[in-house]
Amino acid sequence: MPGRIPQNFIDDLIARTDIVEIINARVPLKRKGKEFTACCPFHNEKTPSFTVSEPKQFFYCFGCHAKGNAIGFLMDYEHLSYVDAIESLAADQHLDVPHENDAQGNNRFSGKKQQDKQPFYDILKQASELFQQQLKNSERAIHYLKQRGLSGDIAKQFKIGYAPDGWDFLIRHLGKTTDNLNSLSKTGLIVNADNNKTYDRFRDRIIFPITDQRGRVIGFGGRILDKGEPKYLNSPENAVFHKGYELYGLYETKQALRKIDHIIVVEGYMDVVALAQHGINYAVASLGTATTTEQIQKTFRTTHEIIFCYDGDNAGKKAAWRALENTLTVIRDGMVAKFLFLPEKEDPDTMVRKEGKQAFEKRIKNAMPLSEFLFEHLKAQADISTNEGKAQLANQANKLIQKMFNSLFKDLLIEELSSLVGLSQQTLEAKIISAPDKKSVKPKQVKAIRGQQILINKTRIAIALLIQNPVLASQYKVPEGFNQAYKKGLPLLHTLQQTIESNLEISCAALLERFRDSEHEKTLQTLSMLQTPETENTDNIFDVYKNIIERLGIEDRYEFLTDKIENNQQLSENEMEEYMDLSTR
Repeated sequence: MPGRIPQNFIDDLIARTDIVEIINARVPLKRKGKEFTACCPFHNEKTPSFTVSEPKQFFYCFGCHAKGNAIGFLMDYEHLSYVDAIESLAADQHLDVPHENDAQGNNRFSGKKQQDKQPFYDILKQASELFQQQLKNSERAIHYLKQRGLSGDIAKQFKIGYAPDGWDFLIRHLGKTTDNLNSLSKTGLIVNADNNKTYDRFRDRIIFPITDQRGRVIGFGGRILDKGEPKYLNSPENAVFHKGYELYGLYETKQALRKIDHIIVVEGYMDVVALAQHGINYAVASLGTATTTEQIQKTFRTTHEIIFCYDGDNAGKKAAWRALENTLTVIRDGMVAKFLFLPEKEDPDTMVRKEGKQAFEKRIKNAMPLSEFLFEHLKAQADISTNEGKAQLANQANKLIQKMFNSLFKDLLIEELSSLVGLSQQTLEAKIISAPDKKSVKPKQVKAIRGQQILINKTRIAIALLIQNPVLASQYKVPEGFNQAYKKGLPLLHTLQQTIESNLEISCAALLERFRDSEHEKTLQTLSMLQTPETENTDNIFDVYKNIIERLGIEDRYEFLTDKIENNQQLSENEMEEYMDLSTR
């Protein structure tokens, strides 16, 4: 059972991560002075109040007061657990997340024990290697791939393999221990029949390993060589494979290209591989299902432009329409979605083999913009030569547009709809109650006041300075007496000092992460964004900080002695002398 993630790893991960890059991949940012701004992704607004600080590695919304570091942003924006957010950031840095040994199974991240997934990754990797080895030994499988125009190099790039005919290939090779049999079963590589017998799921099939964003095998797709059903067979959902979240070929695309200008989304494994064979190394597949919102979000985190590619028949149009509906809940300014429809009975595999890379990329370049597909589809459902037809089209369009986040693109769609049906934009906007993806974080019920949301005093200024500039802890140490100080807030200053001393290289964002779920979390997050006349435009924050700490020490001692007097407690001669001295400072 894995234990907690070491704190020094989390500190280092946050230090390696650029929050501007993380957020900008999901919410396009614009630089404004020292900060970056955007319309908040957590509540509806037309005037940007969402800010991202590059030096502090922190985001804050002056409208709904959402705030946090890169981990917190991923948790809120992508609805991830704490551990999954860390896993996502680690994957971007090509890091494995370590775990401390924890015999008690205690875990600060979850109320329930975490399942150790490493044995699953291990067995899937071993299975993939076995399948690849078997491909080399099967003339029939090699002949099939050559007939499809695939080379040995492309098969190696995508780790294509072959599952031999028979019922127990994997069981014989990998199922020699109880633990391995358990992993084979839980990853769906073997099937447990009702008669207590087990057999291999993949038999006599070309095997396409599905990898996650770190290149780990998480599942397989198997294509039958001869006629038979099902034509394609996928791994079932399990602890490491969630079909609606993954994209075949995304990892390979990132490995092949440093800069990804656009990604084409196709339907099949063979489509991705065939396009790569012809030099089109930016295709991914949605694993045989309608492209989900989560898959679209994941793709837009890699590129700003998606081209959905489908057969031009009715089934292809229906699949494209589902993709359009899901895209509308995700798309924001700076993102582009297009639709490419191939001739009937053609798919990217057959098409690129017939006409080659140049002609196929010309099709990609001329793909239909989302807005064009949207209105062409709606016009085909209604007779807009009549008022009834116009009302029908406007009603259908409104239902779709109301799913969108507020953006210039949304405004332009309303403008185009206005031109089509002959109603003013104001009338249409009044009918459209903006309702972004229901999964979005609900806005906090607070009054939107731009500016400081906390009263300023010396203690809070000192805390803000220390959070924003952790290096101060090594330049001037908070007095040990602050740990038991009389004045409110000073024990927290002492705790911050001790926390920073445990890692003198700690960043502002990592320091805040240490206080997640503590009683001080919200206060420290707010103070991390605090700006005061004492801290703005100063060339020597150290002097300001040192003077405030010294003053707080004097005030704390004076308040302690004053309280003794007010409670009729006798001061000693030394205390009285000290009290008189402090009162003059």
